[in-house]
Amino acid sequence: MYTELDKLVATTVRMLSIDGVQQANSGHPGLPLGAADIATVLWGHFLKHNPGQPTWFNRDRFVLSAGHGSMLLYSLLHLFGYPLSLDDLKHFRQWGSATPGHPEYEPKHGIEMTTGPLGQGISTAVGIALAERMLAARFNQPDFPIIDHYTYVLASDGDLMEGVSHEAASLAGHWGLGKLIVLYDDNHITIDGSTELSFSDDVLMRFKAYGWHVQRANGHNFESIDKAIRAAQAETAKPSIIACRTHIGYKSPKQDNAEVHGSPLGAEGVNLTKKAFRWPLEPKFYIPTEKLAPYFADVKERGTNAQREWAALLGEYRQRFPQLAAELDYFIQGDLPKDWEAAVPVFPMDKPIATRVASGKVLDAIAQQIPTLVGGSADLTPSNNTKPKDAKDIKKGEFGGNYIHFGIREHGMGAILNGLALHGFRPYGGTFLVFSDYMRPAVRLAALMGLPIIYVYTHDSIGLGEDGPTHQPVEQAMALRAMPNVVVIRPADANETAAAWKIALNRKEGPTALLLTRQAVPMVTSNGKGVEQGAYILADAQKRKADVLLVASGSEVSLALAAREQLAQEGIQARVVSMPSFELFGEQPLDYQEKVLPKNIPAVAIEAGVTLGWDKYLGNKHAVIGLDRFGASAPYKTIFEQFGFTVANVVAQVKELL
Repeated sequence: MYTELDKLVATTVRMLSIDGVQQANSGHPGLPLGAADIATVLWGHFLKHNPGQPTWFNRDRFVLSAGHGSMLLYSLLHLFGYPLSLDDLKHFRQWGSATPGHPEYEPKHGIEMTTGPLGQGISTAVGIALAERMLAARFNQPDFPIIDHYTYVLASDGDLMEGVSHEAASLAGHWGLGKLIVLYDDNHITIDGSTELSFSDDVLMRFKAYGWHVQRANGHNFESIDKAIRAAQAETAKPSIIACRTHIGYKSPKQDNAEVHGSPLGAEGVNLTKKAFRWPLEPKFYIPTEKLAPYFADVKERGTNAQREWAALLGEYRQRFPQLAAELDYFIQGDLPKDWEAAVPVFPMDKPIATRVASGKVLDAIAQQIPTLVGGSADLTPSNNTKPKDAKDIKKGEFGGNYIHFGIREHGMGAILNGLALHGFRPYGGTFLVFSDYMRPAVRLAALMGLPIIYVYTHDSIGLGEDGPTHQPVEQAMALRAMPNVVVIRPADANETAAAWKIALNRKEGPTALLLTRQAVPMVTSNGKGVEQGAYILADAQKRKADVLLVASGSEVSLALAAREQLAQEGIQARVVSMPSFELFGEQPLDYQEKVLPKNIPAVAIEAGVTLGWDKYLGNKHAVIGLDRFGASAPYKTIFEQFGFTVANVVAQVKELL
C-alpha cells in the first residue's frame, strides 16, 4: 500500500521544515523531523479533507496540539494544496507572515485552531469531537449521515503533562467520543532533556483508566501507523490514543537530543541531515514537484469527490428534511434566528432579584429559540443558574441534548467550549468568577481566535458572603478586562442582565464575560437600554449641572443611586452613570464618552473590586471606592458595610473630593 512516493512526501515535509526553521534562525525542527511519517500516513491516506475548500463543514479536523512543531503543519498545508505559498514558508516567523511561530486560527489556510500553549489543542479537540457527535445526533437520519467525520490530534509529551489535557481526556472517555483519535508523538524528549527527568507516567494505562482505546505503534513505520489508525477507527465506543514511538530530530546530528527541540540545526546540521536523507543540499526549500504531483493530485481529487458527494447528499436532505436542513444552516453559517430577541424577558421593577437568577430566566426564555445555543457548568449548575427549563443533558450515547455537565473542570470546560464554538455552536459555560483564573488560558485563546463564547461568571464580588476571601473575586473583573478582545459586562440589575445576553449573543468577534451577583439587587432600570454603549446616564442632576459624577457597575449602582438622593438633600447635585462594560464604552465615539463622563466634573467610582483601571475613565479630580485587599467571611451586608460600601461613606468621599 505504501510506496516510495510516501517516503518522498515524508522526506519533503522534513526538508521544508528544517529549511524554514534555519532561514528564520528560530523554531523547532525536532518534531517535524520525528513526526513526518505519522503526518504522511494521516494526511495522505486517512484525512478526509479538500484543500480547495478548507472550510468544508464535514471535513475531518486535524489539530496540531504540539504547536511548536508548526513547520510540520505549514509544510503539509503547502504540499497538499492549501492556499499557503512557498513564499509563506520562506517567511516563517517573520512580521506579517501567514506562518507565525505557533499556528494561529486561520481556517481559510487549513489551520483549525490556535495551538501554542501545550494541552490546549488536545483539549479543544475534545470539544470539536463532542460537537460532531451532538450535530450527528441532531441531524443525521437513516441513509443521511450528514455529519460524519473524525477529529485527529497530533500531541506531544508536553500536551499530556499539562493539567488541562487530563480534565478534557477524562471527559472524552466519559462521553465515549469514538471519533476522536490522538496520535501521541512519543519521543521521550522535552526542553530540559529526557522525559525521565520529570515524567514517569504510564500514559496508555492512564488513558485506559479514562476509558480510552489505547495502542502503540512504530512512528517511523508506515504500516504500523496505518494499522493502528484503522484499529482506532474500528473502535466506535471509545476515543483512541496511539503512542507512536519516534525519534526527535530523526536522522539529524542531534537526534534524540533536547537541543533539537527548540533550536535550528545550524547550516552544517541542515546539510548533514539532508545528506542522511539523500536530499539535494541546494536549492533550499526544494520540492520534487514532478514526482509528487500525481500523489497530491490524487489526494485532492479524493477530497473534491468526498465534498461533492456530501453536497449532493445535503441537497437531497434539504428536500426530504427541510426543517432540519434550515436548522443545520445556523451552524454552517453562524447565524442566529431573526426573531430570537423577542423572547428575552423584560423584568418588572417591583422586587430585587439576583442577576444570576435573572440570567437563568433569560436562558429559560431563549434556549428553545436558538438552535446553536448549548451550555453547561463546572459542577455549579444550581448556583450559576445555567440549565434552562426543559434542557436535556448530554450523556454517553445520548448527544441530542443541549446541556453539559463538565464536572469540577473549569479549564477543561473552557477548552471544550472553544471546540464547540469552532464547530458552529454558540456555547456558554458557568462557574464562579473567582474560578475564571482556573480557565484563563482557554479564555485567552478564545479571545485570540475571536470565538463568540459566553462565560457566565456568578458570585461576582464580596457579595457572595460567608464563603470568604478564597471565593470572593477581587481582582478577577479587572483581570478579564485586561485581556484583549474580551467584552466584560457587569450588569446592575435584571434588565441590564437581559440586555447583556442580547449583546453577548449578537457579538461574533470574540468572547463575552457576564459577571453576575449571588445576592439579590434592587431593580434600577426599566429596560436595560444603554448597556450596549458600555456606560450611560442612569440618573442626572435634578436642578443644575452636576457637581459630581457617581460611576458604578453591578450591585454598586443601586448604592450610587441611594447616595445621589442623600447628596441632593445636602445641596450637592450628582449624576449617576451605570458602567457595566469598559470595553463597550471604549468603542463609543469620543463625543459620547465626554458627554457621559465629562472630564471637568469630579467623579467617584464605586466597584467592589480592585481600584486599578478606573483612572482611565475619570478626570483629574476623582476618587475610587474599591477593595485593594482580599475579602472576609461574614454575611454579605456586613462585609459591604465594613469595607465602606455604604451611602455614608460615598457621601463622605464626595464631600472630601469637592
